[in-house]
Amino acid sequence: MNKKLAAALSGGAVLVAALTGCTSSGSGGSKGPDPKLVAWAKSVCDAVPAQDSKIKAANAAIGTTAADTAKPETLQKTDSQAFQDMSDGYKAIATAVSSAGAPPGVNDGAQRLQNVVKSFNSLSASYADLKKQVDALNTKDQAKFASGLHDIATQMTDLEKQHQSGTKSLENLQQGEVKNAIAQQESCKKIAASSSASPSAG
Repeated sequence: MNKKLAAALSGGAVLVAALTGCTSSGSGGSKGPDPKLVAWAKSVCDAVPAQDSKIKAANAAIGTTAADTAKPETLQKTDSQAFQDMSDGYKAIATAVSSAGAPPGVNDGAQRLQNVVKSFNSLSASYADLKKQVDALNTKDQAKFASGLHDIATQMTDLEKQHQSGTKSLENLQQGEVKNAIAQQESCKKIAASSSASPSAG
């Protein structure tokens, strides 16, 4: 049953990759982005790699316990920790983006930023809720446990819509020079490179 969970989790890494301007165009013009914008991009990008690693590790942990032979107690412990890490990771990214403030010189920048923060906070809350549900499962009753895990996997499939909404809000924030400023950041370049190396990259 954990295979279903592992499959449902794949949207998370794609969402974080969207923040790195995955398809970085080097055509920022000879002038380059506004220095204030570059400083803004740096404050956002520098906070992302650690959280990106945490979210990917959580994905991997759930994937490694996908074997049907894993004991319910092992599955519960692994999934609970993974959901906690994902909740913390998305919350930290929301906080970093919020702390950076609206990108300078972007139309409706404050509103676009708010949408991103809202999306990540919403995902954080959803994963925190899934952790509570996993913790409450009865590991002594195999049938009930499997049924509960199935319900959680179904909810995670619904989370795909939240991931898509988050990706869209990030794309809306990365208009024009914002994308170029982000693409220049070494910390975001690393994530873009690691994401494009995976088959699920955008």
